[in-house]
Amino acid sequence: MKIQIGIRREDKNPWERRVPLIPTHIRELLKEQLLEVHIQPSSIRIFPDEIYAKEGAVVEEILSSCSVIFAVKEIPLDFFEKDKVYFFFSHTTKGQLYNMPMLKKMIDLKCTLIDYEKIVNEKGERLLFFGYQAGQAGMIDTLWALGQRLNNEGMENPFSAIKKAYHYGSLIEAKESIETAGWQIKNNGLDSSLVPLVCGFAGYGHVSRGAQDVFHLLPFEEIAPEEIDTFFKEKNYSANRVYKVVFMEKHMVKPLSSDQKFELQDYYDNPQKYESIFESYLPYLAILVNCIYWSPKYPRFVKKKYLKKLFGTGEKPRLRVIGDISCDIEGSVECTVQATTPENPVFVYDPIEETARDGVEGRGPVVMAVDNLPAEIALESSVFFSCALKPLVPEIIKADFTGDFSDCHLPEAVRKAVILYQGKFTPDYEYMKNFIK
Repeated sequence: MKIQIGIRREDKNPWERRVPLIPTHIRELLKEQLLEVHIQPSSIRIFPDEIYAKEGAVVEEILSSCSVIFAVKEIPLDFFEKDKVYFFFSHTTKGQLYNMPMLKKMIDLKCTLIDYEKIVNEKGERLLFFGYQAGQAGMIDTLWALGQRLNNEGMENPFSAIKKAYHYGSLIEAKESIETAGWQIKNNGLDSSLVPLVCGFAGYGHVSRGAQDVFHLLPFEEIAPEEIDTFFKEKNYSANRVYKVVFMEKHMVKPLSSDQKFELQDYYDNPQKYESIFESYLPYLAILVNCIYWSPKYPRFVKKKYLKKLFGTGEKPRLRVIGDISCDIEGSVECTVQATTPENPVFVYDPIEETARDGVEGRGPVVMAVDNLPAEIALESSVFFSCALKPLVPEIIKADFTGDFSDCHLPEAVRKAVILYQGKFTPDYEYMKNFIK
């Protein structure tokens, strides 16, 4: 008997065009497994319905015959059915209030929830993620924002021809546009008031590497954080290149006690013992790209109070754009006071008035805070994700979701990601009971 799995269409917003499994991988799975794949029709999905049908999927509105459903983003309450298994990014494990009704609905219907974010290998490394693509799209939007801001200042600049990420037909097309800007920098140079143009990357993980992948299309040179002050004093820089600085935790915080040395694991375990020193670097940066994982237990790195001081001196700061790819509202970058959309990706935060205004005009840094960046390069995001998910599918469809959790026979990496099993929290997620009281 063939097992039936379903793929839900994405409809959280009009820019969400990603899929968890691409058509060619569906074809391969159908050839290799006793399987049927049913997919809901969609007018915006990056791969049209007819391609899925051609590869053997059944395109239909109702997925009731499917015991396991794959999606990307959160699922509306009226979609859930009793006793079904759902794979998606649930955004619930931190107690996100906006998703607690969804979690409660799944409990009531005795659903099984498996969150991609929690699927990890034996080293604790995530196997399914869009971080690299978030970095790529975020860097494209950040360079677009820089071009628009400099245009607003009346300054001719090579970034002005760069478009928003989702306006490109592909990532290749976007990269070609940025390479053109790089050629202009190399051959014509930047306005002297911008030199040296330094871009700081907070973080060094998947997101940061994706952002740097795009930045490296420009003629660049890397500076160590410890050397940035000397770099400016010696003036050994060029108008025909840009500069990058990558900040690790050891550059961004220091122990509160002068008797203590920085230790990374101690910082993770006891962040209250540390304070941010990151703002000492901000006067040197024209662009800050924030790529770090953050939660409220950690210090903030860009505070509203500091920005008020920086922009209240009467002199024009170098800082033009903050590309907050992490997009934690009033989090590590406190002036990220709202999330933005691919259509309207930026606002200007006025540190003096403490207000936000859409666009690139006004006093204060331009903040790019799109909270769904991988959707802007939906093709590349979907292919990357599907390549990681497909190898897990054969074991997932062999699992037994009708018995006890201890006997479900899921691969260990996936077992770690089971938040709800038959409507009950698994041992690793018992703490989440407090979120739905």
